[in-house]
Amino acid sequence: MHIPDGFLSTPVWATLDVVSAPAVAWVARRAQRDTQDNRIPLLGVMGAFVFAAQMVNFPVGPGTSGHLVGGALLTVVLGPAAASLVLTAILVLQALIFQDGGVLALGANVFNMALAGVAAAYLANRLWAHASRSVAIFAAGALSVMTSACLALGQLLISGVPMTGGVLWASLGLFLISAIMEGAITVAAVRAIERLNPAWITPQPATSRAVAAIAMAALVLVVVGTLIASAAPDGIQRLTMQGVDSVGWRARTMAGLVGIAMIFALCYLGGKLKSRRRSA
Repeated sequence: MHIPDGFLSTPVWATLDVVSAPAVAWVARRAQRDTQDNRIPLLGVMGAFVFAAQMVNFPVGPGTSGHLVGGALLTVVLGPAAASLVLTAILVLQALIFQDGGVLALGANVFNMALAGVAAAYLANRLWAHASRSVAIFAAGALSVMTSACLALGQLLISGVPMTGGVLWASLGLFLISAIMEGAITVAAVRAIERLNPAWITPQPATSRAVAAIAMAALVLVVVGTLIASAAPDGIQRLTMQGVDSVGWRARTMAGLVGIAMIFALCYLGGKLKSRRRSA
């Protein structure tokens, strides 16, 4: 789902950089206002969990894989503003440190996944919540992925990346499979979190025991996930002919462990800083 550098035209990536920067600043102010101090550790562990989950690619078609994006999961657990902020932090870290997604294309990736994707998840969850909570969460996960995917494909088309009708429809079909899996995984993850601590899904304090459980789950995902993850490129990587890095599982595991530590520190310390500014 991450667009690399060199495929978006300058007007496209520059416009999205300009749009995304103030949008993230506004989201940060909303998250500062809406996030209670006793839920700040939750920002760190959920960021670490989603970062780890994004490393686990699963096959969605011949020679193509997908992975959890996590926008809907973060939205249901943290709320939309905090979810956008945490996912933005993940995307920034991936682009600047791990070369996953372009630096110039960072504004586009943030707009597609952390802003529009989270907004779609929030609206779907609100719209269908009266009918069935599981249906609402599933729809949030599926629509967040399809929204991000359609935006990414549209930006590539506008930038002149050649795509025949067959390739475009095949890509949409593969993204639909990813969206369905995202919805199912999001429902399962939310149910698991509710069993750990039902208060997490509402703005209540998080227990240290539950925080530790999610942190352990992130560690297990990194260690086990790198062993079982599909080596096939995801939909955007395949369209842009960017293959998956052929590094060994030990290197991927070490990078993942460093990554979840960094994203936890970034989200946790950022939350603490915002809390101090709010109380000052």
